[in-house]
Amino acid sequence: MPQSDGVLVLPVVGIGEVVPGTDLARLIAGAVAPAVPDQPALLAGDVVVVTQKIVSKAEGKLVPVDHADAGAKLALVEQESVRILRRRGDLVITETRHGFVCANAGVDLSNVADGTAALLPEDPDRSARAIRAGLRNALGVDVGVIVSDTFGRAWRRGVTDVAIGCAGVAAVLDLKGTNDAGGRELVATEICVADEIASAAELVMGKDRGIPVAIVRGVPPAWFRPASVRAEIIRPPDEDLFR
Repeated sequence: MPQSDGVLVLPVVGIGEVVPGTDLARLIAGAVAPAVPDQPALLAGDVVVVTQKIVSKAEGKLVPVDHADAGAKLALVEQESVRILRRRGDLVITETRHGFVCANAGVDLSNVADGTAALLPEDPDRSARAIRAGLRNALGVDVGVIVSDTFGRAWRRGVTDVAIGCAGVAAVLDLKGTNDAGGRELVATEICVADEIASAAELVMGKDRGIPVAIVRGVPPAWFRPASVRAEIIRPPDEDLFR
């Protein structure tokens, strides 16, 4: 793996409320220095991590649902799923049309207005590309962009943020054919660097701080290239031992 002098993770505060039709690239560009004192400037080679929630809000992926009506919530989850994998009580593990295997098809009732649910973006890779292009146009810098969301993990407690969309920065780093620190050839190692970047960004964004954007600085230049979560991270069914 390429060496780095270290990684810096910077929260972007002051984003404010996002509503359908919000231009996220313009909003982010207006929230970073030099326009705003005491905010991190956005530099070429940074990775901007944006939460799914504000992407979904900006893209109008909001639907009415009674939060107290378990049947209505379940119907919405089933509508957003292509397959139900497991059920236990109120928890449903589903596969979405994007290929994500996650709880409740990514339907989110937190940090939205009462009576409203946020759905996953239609195409998170496309969302990331649009934000990246908008930041380039607004600020004249080339950056990577990751759209992140919170997923649970089989066999492990707790949740972590992962990448559901990316643009301009690798999703998976293929180390097959390179040597480990002892000189032995690696034959199967692939690193999901987009998930690692998303998870690092979540440390400064949190779930209750109202910070939906972070900048990750210090990512090796070799990681910057055209990329896609759907093409690189989603495991095809013929490689999946658990479905």
